[in-house]
Amino acid sequence: MSTSTSRPVGRLRADADPLADEVLRLIWQERRIARAEIARRLDLARSTVSEIVRALLETGLVAEAGEGTSRGGRPPILLAFEDEALAILGVDIGASHVAVALTDLRGRVLLWEEASHPVRTDPAGARALVERLCDSCLAAWGKGTDRLVGIGVSIASPVDPERPGRLPETVLPAWEGELGLDPLSRKYDAPLLVDNDANLGALAERWWGAGRGVDDFAYIKLATGIGSGHVIRGSVYRGAKGIAGEIGHVVVDPHGPACVCGLRGCLTTYVGSEALARRARELLADHPGSVLATGEPTAERIAEAALAGDPAGLRVVHDAAESLGVAVAGMLNILNPAVVVFGGGLARVGDLLLEPLREVIRERTLVSSLASTELRVSELGPRATAIGAATLVLEAALADPRLFPHVYYART
Repeated sequence: MSTSTSRPVGRLRADADPLADEVLRLIWQERRIARAEIARRLDLARSTVSEIVRALLETGLVAEAGEGTSRGGRPPILLAFEDEALAILGVDIGASHVAVALTDLRGRVLLWEEASHPVRTDPAGARALVERLCDSCLAAWGKGTDRLVGIGVSIASPVDPERPGRLPETVLPAWEGELGLDPLSRKYDAPLLVDNDANLGALAERWWGAGRGVDDFAYIKLATGIGSGHVIRGSVYRGAKGIAGEIGHVVVDPHGPACVCGLRGCLTTYVGSEALARRARELLADHPGSVLATGEPTAERIAEAALAGDPAGLRVVHDAAESLGVAVAGMLNILNPAVVVFGGGLARVGDLLLEPLREVIRERTLVSSLASTELRVSELGPRATAIGAATLVLEAALADPRLFPHVYYART
């Protein structure tokens, strides 16, 4: 977890109770569960469970939810986790857009705001837009900032877990190495947690999407840049300095185009949004009747064209699959994930991308690597990274429920 130092600890109480934490997490996990079952699962005395539950009911995070099935005698009263008691803001700062999701405590999007913006070149405007969209979501929700657990932020840049507020100037030079969102944390009196966009896409898919139940998988985000997040043994792997997963800067052709990172022939220069648009324009000479001949050939329009059977659109997707396959094959040979999930604009074409991708991978991997890896498309679509940003906060709060902004451990 990467955390801003602005105020994540201000909400923490000193009177933590590990048993209460375990009970709360179990109720969240099971959604509905009886006191007797809690005692059995956690090997606790029923009197201890009753005392803990009495305190949890006062927080508003847990409520009684009717009768369960009787096994003889009086039916048990079930306890339910109140998913909508609090909310979380998930912020997605892309290369050319800002999106904000307000989610409940089960990852469901309650409100969504999004706007295009030249993020790379206008950091002040991007920060102001983040605040405006967050304000809009909270105003529409109407329950106040005192019921906000925290703010998760996804950024299209490597994030050092030890210095999450600092950004490498190579990727976002105009930002001068500063994320600069601490004022937002102070405004809402809520902790602010930060991570790379592909890592958060992986986290979202692990909790809610195509990676559920999979302990070892990779998430590859196809956007302006190309990034990958890796879940290893159930947890997101970030590397020593948060740079793990920068697959977009794997060189697929050392003599290729110059990349923003200073190298040549990086995967991003062949599969990133700008590269797709450039390739589409090149193909128009041979396909003047393409729907891409009018207007800007964005990744979204290229995907729509391919899905409609447009020859130029199909060719762009096929060419992208060839370059992507080179990098993915290397990743499979090194990490051997059980699943690779593809997200971002181009992923919506589904098998039009995955089929040629499988062919390239088949030619470049050990037979066992490909045979044991399944390629999937994201179940969360373009909202994955914002949902992942909110999930980062939820993960932290479930690990340490003192982060929940309620009268927690009221019995003390």
